[in-house]
Amino acid sequence: MKKLVAIAGNAGPKVRSDCEITLKINSEGGIIVDLLSKVKTLYGESIVKLASEVLEFFGIKHADVRINDSGALPFVIAARLEAAVKQLIKTDVDYLPDFLIENNYSSDRDRFRFSRLYLPGNNPSLMINAGLHSADGIILDLEDSVAPEKKAEARILVRNALRQINFYGAERMVRINHGEEGLKDLRQIIPHNVHLVLVPKCGSVNDIKLVEKEILDIQNVFNITNQVFLMPIIESALGIENCFEIARSSENIVAMAIGLEDYTADLGVQRTFEGKESFYARTRLVVAARAALIQPIDSVFSDVADMDGLYQTVLTSRALGFEGMGCIHPRQIPVIRQGFAPDETEIEKAKKIVLAFESARQEGLGVVALGSKMIDPPVVARAQRTIGLAIRLGLIPANWSDEIPLQRNQVLKKTV
Repeated sequence: MKKLVAIAGNAGPKVRSDCEITLKINSEGGIIVDLLSKVKTLYGESIVKLASEVLEFFGIKHADVRINDSGALPFVIAARLEAAVKQLIKTDVDYLPDFLIENNYSSDRDRFRFSRLYLPGNNPSLMINAGLHSADGIILDLEDSVAPEKKAEARILVRNALRQINFYGAERMVRINHGEEGLKDLRQIIPHNVHLVLVPKCGSVNDIKLVEKEILDIQNVFNITNQVFLMPIIESALGIENCFEIARSSENIVAMAIGLEDYTADLGVQRTFEGKESFYARTRLVVAARAALIQPIDSVFSDVADMDGLYQTVLTSRALGFEGMGCIHPRQIPVIRQGFAPDETEIEKAKKIVLAFESARQEGLGVVALGSKMIDPPVVARAQRTIGLAIRLGLIPANWSDEIPLQRNQVLKKTV
């Protein structure tokens, strides 16, 4: 039986920056918009105009539209109305809001990813100012945070958010669903400058290959040249057993994360603060990621009120070899940043290594030593990353080397 009325969006006393739209398509009578909004006096005319434009775009000339508005921005209203339309008619076209020029930037393989903020993909109120929290990455989540019956409308909202929300330089990430739903997600998000796709419940190389093929097909259709990075999330015993093969299955994989809630559930055990039940899985993932030359990323810390517990978890995570972890609340970002930040001793050691390397390079020396220890390329690379992180966090100035004379006879020992 053909559906006659569609509802999309959210409404209620606690709903902010969203709207609920009820749409009924008619055979006559034109477009009638019933707007319920506290900002109707100021913005009612523009909201009604937008609704009419969206319906006209989809070829709908007669409809009753009821908009229960809670301060939704235009891109949200357009997404909700489009979702309602697509419940009633079959169409392959999308109503796209303008793409902000501020979001036209790229990412890179080796950028820091020690804080990633998860945002529910069907909750626009949490998206709007997310870029102001200075996370390394912002994850618009289409998986666990979205109810099954809301998946279709969430991917439209996320698509519009990618075009209209200023990410302020954060890496633009989306966590897709597993399986066929995830492929549907990709078709909506890939054309809109996604930097990285998180692949959840990744249990085998085949999970990566399916996602990678779909992304390549979409890129070919839309003539997209920028690289889309991948971050598999390992959340099962099978995934842990296969994590090295997964880590090296694609050149687009730049990091691999562990999801401890699902992993412990798969084992049939409780997740604890001490983490003994996940120690093997975490260390194995770190080793696999390091062997594949990608970044190991730890799971989220679920108690948003326990900042001391979070900090201790970050220190443990860093000691195990992880380079970052997920956040589910903005207040966790500075704690994670502090925990993963290099301390003064690490910074001073990194300075000496980088200075020794630069001095040797300038003088054409092939091998360099610091004191009695040889400096290998991986050690130099790690020191350079430490310095880069310290600069980014404001722990040292960008011109730090100008303030340190090269005391070659005292500090640096070079060997040809």
